[in-house]
Amino acid sequence: MFSIDRWQEIFSTIRKNRLRTFLTGFAVAWGIFMLIILLGSGNGLENGVREEFKGGALNGIWISSGVTSVQYKGLKTGREIKFTDQDYDQIKNTIKGYDHISARLFLGSVLVSYNKEYGNFFVSPSHPDYGYIKELQTLQGRFLNQIDIRECRKVAAIAEKVKAELFKGKDSIAVEKYINIQGVPFKVIGVFRDFGRGDNEQKRIYIPITTAQKVFYGSNEINQISFTTGSASPEEADAMLRKAKMTLARLHTFSPDDPRAIDIMNKSEDVRRFNALFSGIRLFIWIIGIGTIIAGIVGVSNIMMISVKERTKEIGIRKTLGATPASIIGLIMQEAILITGFAGYIGLVLGVGLLELISKNIPPSDFFRNPEANFSIALGATLLLIIAGGLAGLFPAFKAAAIRPIEALREE
Repeated sequence: MFSIDRWQEIFSTIRKNRLRTFLTGFAVAWGIFMLIILLGSGNGLENGVREEFKGGALNGIWISSGVTSVQYKGLKTGREIKFTDQDYDQIKNTIKGYDHISARLFLGSVLVSYNKEYGNFFVSPSHPDYGYIKELQTLQGRFLNQIDIRECRKVAAIAEKVKAELFKGKDSIAVEKYINIQGVPFKVIGVFRDFGRGDNEQKRIYIPITTAQKVFYGSNEINQISFTTGSASPEEADAMLRKAKMTLARLHTFSPDDPRAIDIMNKSEDVRRFNALFSGIRLFIWIIGIGTIIAGIVGVSNIMMISVKERTKEIGIRKTLGATPASIIGLIMQEAILITGFAGYIGLVLGVGLLELISKNIPPSDFFRNPEANFSIALGATLLLIIAGGLAGLFPAFKAAAIRPIEALREE
């Protein structure tokens, strides 16, 4: 129950011991401050690394053709593995549980022009699903569709940086215009944003893979097969990859254990390693932070023990006049929670403020960006403060409640 007299007594005790209360509160504030800074910095590091994963689905798997390095069934090493449409169809029909799947050709960097503007851009023939696998953001128009594939249309979806270099001034609208790719006209159907890290990714042009096979290759060759594993668990995703690898090994007669016959990029595996690493970092930060806070709690508890010792006679008089042990315990714990909570909140506000200052004034880098303490961290720290205050005052409160009035009155 709220008691003005109790609060007046608590504030009176704090005023009488200003320096002692300040030093005790500083230890708690410093512990919370360091916890918030460490957690925010850990988030900044995690955000930076997550930014490196942009430009491709986190559950994506890319399989590219390579060269054999292991003898198998009498066949020599050094054989070049060449994927075809049949490989894509086999993977598509064999693998169960994928979300999106696409084949791709590596046409490479080629000369592209529009009117008098020229540039070398990375042309990437693919299926429509590759827009989902690569997590492209359509800004204007559309991406490739199945009709483009089926009818071998000469259409192209271009990156916004390609648009900026080819379409300038009055020709700033790219959709429905025609560009020349190695001298062949292609109609621009859309503009997209690619979150990849390099110029090769951010300056790409996507065209239907069937069109590229007919116009530039004259064969059904492909270079890469990629798919996303949908909602599959890590174990199921690994099983899908093993099935794809075994299928390709059977079709092209190479050892399934050959590390160079096909090149595999399994982003979900990288993400799992990344998550495990940062789970360990977060655990380490919490251990360090809580250890620092415990040091502050011990300080508060010791100060409250001294306070109880100094007020032994006062407590004895209270009990003589009818004060219950519960009221004594409540008084001591309330004072401990007030000191711990107020000091800890100061540390919390200073920590969040410093993180905001760093976030606004330090430019993002490849591995560190936007250090922040989110709402869950602030809520967790607040709950930690309340628990810490209660623990700090618990033992001194029970010691005060155990004081016998007759012995207290004998205290000098």
